[in-house]
Amino acid sequence: MLLACACGAPGSPGHADDAAPAPEPGAAEVAAEPPADVAVTVYRSPARARGSIDLNHLDGFALVTEKRRVRLPAGVSRLRFDGVADGIEAQSAIISGLPAVIIEKNRDEKVLSPAALLAATVGKSVQLIRTLGKSGMTERIPGKVLSDAGGGVLFSTADGVEALRCSGLPETFGFEPAGMPAAHASLSVLVRSPAALDVDVTLSYLSRGFDWAAAYTATLSADEREMDLGAWITLANSNGTSFAAAHTQVVAGRVAHEGAVVPVEWSGPLVALCWPRGSTSDVPPLELRIAAAASPGTRTATLMAPRMQFVTVTAQRKVTEEQLGDLKLYRVPERTTVSGRQSKQVRLLDRAAVPVTLVYRATLDRREAGGSFAARRVLRTVNDAAHHLGLPLPSGGLAVFASQHGERLLLHESGMRDLAINEAVEIELGLAPDVQVALMHDDLDASAAAAQLPPRAAPREQSERVEISNARTAPVRIELSLSDDGSEVSRADHPWSRQNGRPTFRVTVPAGKSAVILYRLRYGATARAESVVR
Repeated sequence: MLLACACGAPGSPGHADDAAPAPEPGAAEVAAEPPADVAVTVYRSPARARGSIDLNHLDGFALVTEKRRVRLPAGVSRLRFDGVADGIEAQSAIISGLPAVIIEKNRDEKVLSPAALLAATVGKSVQLIRTLGKSGMTERIPGKVLSDAGGGVLFSTADGVEALRCSGLPETFGFEPAGMPAAHASLSVLVRSPAALDVDVTLSYLSRGFDWAAAYTATLSADEREMDLGAWITLANSNGTSFAAAHTQVVAGRVAHEGAVVPVEWSGPLVALCWPRGSTSDVPPLELRIAAAASPGTRTATLMAPRMQFVTVTAQRKVTEEQLGDLKLYRVPERTTVSGRQSKQVRLLDRAAVPVTLVYRATLDRREAGGSFAARRVLRTVNDAAHHLGLPLPSGGLAVFASQHGERLLLHESGMRDLAINEAVEIELGLAPDVQVALMHDDLDASAAAAQLPPRAAPREQSERVEISNARTAPVRIELSLSDDGSEVSRADHPWSRQNGRPTFRVTVPAGKSAVILYRLRYGATARAESVVR
């Protein structure tokens, strides 16, 4: 049996051939202290509008700022910042408060990964830890690793040579940690200091592997005149590094960001391929992870299925909004831990009794005349204090619920675009089968019933007839907008106005009744709109 590891080609991040930069001759190796304070500002993916977040595909980024204590000797030193984000862009790193001269910066890529782990144990003594299927007892077999994942993970024991997990039993292995690569990425800088230093410095850098999204819930009242609006902000971090008790902000808006990013190296999958038959290889891909062993000084490598956690946090205080140039910054008022490989939620807003207007809407396209279709329902309000809102609303997913006999039932799922203060808000509620619209071409010149409109004034005119039927038990207000095809309304039996640049009719249809609108379209550059009310 061979155990293949998709850990990257030689020279790629996380491969055993990657090594930390060679120390400068005479340079002292110095590690900065862990962060005493950290701030994380997450920028949303440019393509994000709504939808769930996939931790394996985060296209946003973050600005990470850490305060650390640094103690340097006089002369040339290699200062190492351990525990930075895996997706750090080394070229973006800025270190302030350091009097020493920075000569170079490096992202040390020899981090803990399946390839690096196995390469570090080749030729060394290990313990194969196997759980017996019948008894459930754990068996520890001394052995030696003969080859890493590149040629299949082979072990030499007193019973001979075997491949990992070929037995089909749960297996791990323990080993001594000496010489192991670091568990997290590091940023190192070569500095020259004229004297010994003991200072606090601030490290700031950009990192990939972050994203955030807004998610709204609206509950419509029974009379459909008010709604309660709530929202969460979801923070996502696909890096292996966690940022504990961080000052956290998110930025709404599209930020042009380009950079040569070192790919983030996750623990590669290990796939068992046994021979001569594949009877024990019909298992999902496995992931190699490191856990603390019971015996001191020993690490245990565990093969397990990938697992991601989703953490929901209810914040008593709401996210506050600030201006950031032309962008909007939302600050989480309380410190929060941005955990590695996790998503979490913080509360954005809670607004009650927001007044809304329910409108039915349809678009009239003369190219689709001859049939009927359902109108769409839309909730309208204004993002201002008078309507119990009045703060910039970032785009995100929206779920609308209705109150029915004391229960909340889902009506529709749609999206919310970025909305500024005092901007009109429209919330889609989907189709309304009880309100049907039929559009027909009508030869008004030959119809006595249409004598209310003057005869055609030019050959490039077309008469239209729209019938709206309301099968509901309450009257409906409907807006009918003409499609943008270059035509103008020359005559109509109902008043109309322009909305978003298009001629729009507004009419109220009583319960269980129908309404008819007659109008004439004129085509050409000389078309002039005129409204006639009968």
